[in-house]
Amino acid sequence: MGTATRKHVTTKGIVIIEGQELTITNPDKLLWPEQGITKSMYLEKLVQLAPYLLAYCSNRYLTTIRFPHGWNDKSFYQKNAPEPLPPFVQTATLDGIRYVHLDSVPTLLWLGNLAALEFHPSFHTIGGTLPVEWLIDIDPSLDPEPRIMEAAGIIGEILDGMNIRSVPKTSGATGVQIYVPIPVEKGYTFEQLRRIGAFVAQYAVQKHPTLFTVERLKKDRGTNIYIDYLQHWYGKTLSAPYTPRARQAASVSTPLTWDEVALRPDPREFNLLTIIDRLQQKGDLIASMPPQNLDPVLSFLPASKT
Repeated sequence: MGTATRKHVTTKGIVIIEGQELTITNPDKLLWPEQGITKSMYLEKLVQLAPYLLAYCSNRYLTTIRFPHGWNDKSFYQKNAPEPLPPFVQTATLDGIRYVHLDSVPTLLWLGNLAALEFHPSFHTIGGTLPVEWLIDIDPSLDPEPRIMEAAGIIGEILDGMNIRSVPKTSGATGVQIYVPIPVEKGYTFEQLRRIGAFVAQYAVQKHPTLFTVERLKKDRGTNIYIDYLQHWYGKTLSAPYTPRARQAASVSTPLTWDEVALRPDPREFNLLTIIDRLQQKGDLIASMPPQNLDPVLSFLPASKT
């Protein structure tokens, strides 16, 4: 995927990759000024991230967040595919919205040139209605939140006690998301996964009432960390593994090991300037986790009354 034939982006504004030619506008524009990351540097990083990022965005309905003047300026969510569309860009329609289908490196770079700094895919595939993974979002009320890795570790231990193995990943912003691969052939529903999520969240709040909350309204959470098991639902999104984020550190949503979580790392350590070396050393930690059989847990949880 990375064997691109490219002209000099910074001088000619042209990139040729996988047989497609793209015009790069304002290649020297600083997208993360504090880190010295220009648009051309960003596109180079996207080429390197592509094998990983596309694995979690391909065949999904994609929402991007665009920052035309850099991470710390005005932004907007992009659901409908922007016009004009190059001929190589595929789309998929859901509920009247024509989403970009991020299925190739040229499409990724086209979005990068539009200053799409964040990639948020649906939890279900194009044309599908069932989840293809399960996530619990651990969302802090404080920024920064020094207890976020402690909180993630507690949720991981609760899942481990239920014989559910998981992978923690930084959101790339302030939170941590607990990622559980699931076997697609089981046909688990969003409702079933929400039942497990509710059980985990309520148990965590009961055991650690000064740390966790399930209060959706931020103004009512105090300083407690919100366990968001409701975000995982049909039509909703979370930050993709390996998406960059519009934060000063140019942070990237990065899967971690539980040993790393125990060392309480700063999520800002995982960023566009460090992620490629990390991937070369550790690979994709999510891909190495086998799908988890949730049947035993579902068998003892009461069915939803709604």
